[in-house]
Amino acid sequence: MGGSIDRVTEAAAAAGLQIEIVRMGASTRTAEEAAAQCGCTVAQIVKSLIFQGESSGKLYLFLVSGPNQLDLAKAGELVSESLKRADPRHIRGETGFAIGGVSPIGHLIEIPAFADETLLSFDTVWAAAGAHDAVFAAEPRALLSAARAKAVDLAA
Repeated sequence: MGGSIDRVTEAAAAAGLQIEIVRMGASTRTAEEAAAQCGCTVAQIVKSLIFQGESSGKLYLFLVSGPNQLDLAKAGELVSESLKRADPRHIRGETGFAIGGVSPIGHLIEIPAFADETLLSFDTVWAAAGAHDAVFAAEPRALLSAARAKAVDLAA
């Protein structure tokens, strides 16, 4: 396992979240690919989206259910500033994760996190584990707790 995957494992253990990271051998970069690999619905896939504050430059993490789109206006209200897409190199440099493998946990920095409340309607959700083909399953409330994510209405 690589450094990013190890950070996810360590963050889960530190948060008391019992996970098993699975390398799928095929891409799980998109919610659809991940659902096919995990044998679950697209809605059970946690998309870890990182946006940047337009004025502060600060990074924010939004955990969104697979088929849902992040409502940038709602998200901006939550963080009290307009948001823009963060540059992938900036995301990797700050969080330690490349796009397609961004995990809800194990970031190099403390990152404010918010979660799509619809994720709480499932017994199990699947999230990226630090690589394009690495995932883990978790109970949603336990995952949100480990990610220090506040459950809110984020969907467009």
